[in-house]
Amino acid sequence: MTRMIFVNLPVNDVARATAFYQSVGFVRDPRFSGDDSASMQWSEHIVVMLLHRDRFAGFAPLPVADERTATAHLIALSLDDRAGVDSFVAAGTAAGGTADVRPPQDHGFLYGRTIADPDGHVLEPMWMDLAAFEAMRAGETG
Repeated sequence: MTRMIFVNLPVNDVARATAFYQSVGFVRDPRFSGDDSASMQWSEHIVVMLLHRDRFAGFAPLPVADERTATAHLIALSLDDRAGVDSFVAAGTAAGGTADVRPPQDHGFLYGRTIADPDGHVLEPMWMDLAAFEAMRAGETG
């Protein structure tokens, strides 16, 4: 099996969470989805598993965090350009997310925003011009 990343997220309403993640570009894989879960593919090697809180709790070694009152993680997702970042946030907001839970970041070579999904999980859509970043770093050390 190829190395992959599976991010498991507890959700209160699998259908609502699925609609949100589809709106921002994830693709539902019906082979690994059911009434209490949805497999949402971001890329060939990155999958988010949306698990109903009760099912998630069955896997968790500790109590399940309430992401609406505490931050457990930040999930950064790269996009092709700045417009893609803004489109991601707009689509997610229309699907029940909360935009810009932290102020947007614009460093010229890096542009990023945040959006909380309906369950409070924070996503960070971002774009980076790696060549501009490397040129900036070369100027600092040269």
